[in-house]
Amino acid sequence: MHRFKYVWPAGLCALVIFAFSTSLFSSTNTGHFIIPVLHFLFPSYSPAALQNLHFRIRKLGHISEYFVFCLLVFRGLRRDRPGWALEWALWAVLIAAVYAGTDEFHQIFVPGRTPAVEDVMIDTFGAMLAQCCVFAWSFRRSRANISIAGD
Repeated sequence: MHRFKYVWPAGLCALVIFAFSTSLFSSTNTGHFIIPVLHFLFPSYSPAALQNLHFRIRKLGHISEYFVFCLLVFRGLRRDRPGWALEWALWAVLIAAVYAGTDEFHQIFVPGRTPAVEDVMIDTFGAMLAQCCVFAWSFRRSRANISIAGD
């Protein structure tokens, strides 16, 4: 039960990502909402430019959801141990990358969705970015603790 307390947030995030892979969140369906908002914000943009922004927003969604997922997987692996370890980071990125691959495979069977290797790479980039941020935060925090202790 002790481990479950650290792992359940990553599991919940995985379920949210799975829900985002349904036809409800296909490009066509999100476009019905996002493109009118973009048109309101940028009335002089051409339809092609609005489509391009919609595409980029969707890709940023991939990066952000796997950024969060990887942070939560890392937290689950680290549990109550302090700091950052390369082993935890590598496992977290690997788990996120494998989940991204299975998520894209799942989209083969979802009407209105198409799997893309590029999306797996974008998702994995989001996971790696998360670990770079965790490393930088942990490194900065440990340097601050050394400075405080050394003063």
